[in-house]
Amino acid sequence: MAVSFTRVTPADAEGIIDFLSSNAFPFHVKATQTAEEAASSVRAGRFWNPESQGYWIDDDGARLGMVVLEDLEDPTPMFDLRLAEACRGQGKGADVLRALCGLVFTSLPEALRFEGQTREDNIAMRKTFIRCGFLKEAHYRLGWPTADGGHVASVAYAMLRQDWSSGTVTGFEWEDLRA
Repeated sequence: MAVSFTRVTPADAEGIIDFLSSNAFPFHVKATQTAEEAASSVRAGRFWNPESQGYWIDDDGARLGMVVLEDLEDPTPMFDLRLAEACRGQGKGADVLRALCGLVFTSLPEALRFEGQTREDNIAMRKTFIRCGFLKEAHYRLGWPTADGGHVASVAYAMLRQDWSSGTVTGFEWEDLRA
């Protein structure tokens, strides 16, 4: 699989609106968006500003989805990954995440860490993080609002630049302090 990323620009506005409004993303805070809601994000500059940049994700010419790199002025950028419904469940997430680490650590020299978060019930993404060498660093109990008004835990994973470079995973002791 040859995953590549193409930076989105204002010329991609209609494509972004179509993509976001024609796919459901059940593990995001807002699972579906209307065309107007997506257009509002586009008009607000969510996909191209100093703090965030969107990219189309392609695999040998086939469009898999899009990703937005966020917190670009911080040493720990984060990401919002959205694969098209037709591309899910095919094992492509790990290749996308590995390629995304390459993009971040080669194009953002100040990035020390690369972080992603997902819901505790998004088992596929959690396994993808682990398969790609990310380490679980936080479990925010009831930290993710759901569409039905409830909450589930938000789970954070991160890759260190040094681990990406060396192909290792630097662990830590969870229970390092006792009362």
